[in-house]
Amino acid sequence: MSRTLNEVPKEEIIEAVNALEPQAVEKLCELVRQDSLLGQENGAQALMAEHYGQLGLDVKSLSIDEAKVREHPAWSPSLVSYDGRANVIGVHRPKGEARGRSLILNGHIDVVPVGAETLWTRSPFSPWRDGDRLFGRGSADMKAGLVACLTAMQALKDLDFEPAAEVIMQSVIEEECTGNGALACLVEGYTADAALIPEPLNGIMSAQMGVMWLNLEVLGIPVHAAYAHEGTDAIRYTHYLFDALRELEQYWNEPANRHPAFQTFDHPVNFNLGKIEGGEWASSVATHCQAQIRLGYYPGVSPAEVRAEIEKRLSLAHAAHPAHESVQYEIHYGGFQAEGLEIDLDEPIIQLLSETHRDVVNAEPTFSPFTGTTDVKFFHLYGDIPSTCYGPVGADIHGIDEWVSISSMQQVAAVYALLIARWCGLNPQ
Repeated sequence: MSRTLNEVPKEEIIEAVNALEPQAVEKLCELVRQDSLLGQENGAQALMAEHYGQLGLDVKSLSIDEAKVREHPAWSPSLVSYDGRANVIGVHRPKGEARGRSLILNGHIDVVPVGAETLWTRSPFSPWRDGDRLFGRGSADMKAGLVACLTAMQALKDLDFEPAAEVIMQSVIEEECTGNGALACLVEGYTADAALIPEPLNGIMSAQMGVMWLNLEVLGIPVHAAYAHEGTDAIRYTHYLFDALRELEQYWNEPANRHPAFQTFDHPVNFNLGKIEGGEWASSVATHCQAQIRLGYYPGVSPAEVRAEIEKRLSLAHAAHPAHESVQYEIHYGGFQAEGLEIDLDEPIIQLLSETHRDVVNAEPTFSPFTGTTDVKFFHLYGDIPSTCYGPVGADIHGIDEWVSISSMQQVAAVYALLIARWCGLNPQ
């Protein structure tokens, strides 16, 4: 006679997950070897499709219909073409009695640029292990999370069980710049009773910031460098305008102006001048400069409000500069136009996640606000799907020598496996 869920102790699920550690590490290494930068996600996505297929899921490739997502209020202006790039989705539908509650397990396959590769200990796309740490770009953010979800589902399969409700596994593109990959899944009708994203955010995420990207383009008057004082240097003027924006950053960071969810942070709002290109010739004053800027802002503030404040601040700074008649600037919005959010910690999925964490880890979970953005915003703000992030421990994300803890990846897999059993229910295979 087949066992029931009540006859499957948590220890057996944890053991099944632990037995899969060698395969999990190999899957993670395979994914890290794929340099799934913006526009280069196909190799890693092919691996994810293969892994979903091995779990017996109904695997689909979902191309992003930009005309559709552009009509959605959560759309962010895209940076590159979507031709030949797609999300990968694997859907489990129970063969036995359908009961329990459905679940989305979402993760992003894209990674950020590596920076100066000479600063890395080894090649960033050649994963290496040092004890419990596995290094490489994307190891923590967030390929280990994707692997943890695969391991959770495989462990239940190895125990001859299947989730008794629909489980939708999503490997999406563009989380690092627009979020349009996850948005496309929502627009195409993928929904569930809850959603989890295994981002490495040090506990259960309780809130996240809004994030906006913009390009600032400045044109000045050229002269020979011998008479540089007579020209208007576009590079210097770009820094002047960014300094005006930094005054807004300082204002939002003042304790009296902080959002309640971020009161414990010393500097929750961050404006970043991430990339700057300008000038034409060492002996000519720069006539042209472009800057790519990232701005953070609090939940409850709309992108439209942020854009209005930015444009007002830049206009006032420009008018106040003595050389304003000899220089012009333009603002272009591309990439994130993302709202922030707070999570209701009383939601059943959050309560069950907390309970399951306690049962597996034997410790209380931590609840942490995040000063960046994640794809949770689509589920939470636009899909009416209770959701949060809960993933493995890692460090140097977006930095040099990024790493993830293998033991924490396995721990997250065990939590997810037990949570699936409790949230979705289990049927014998």
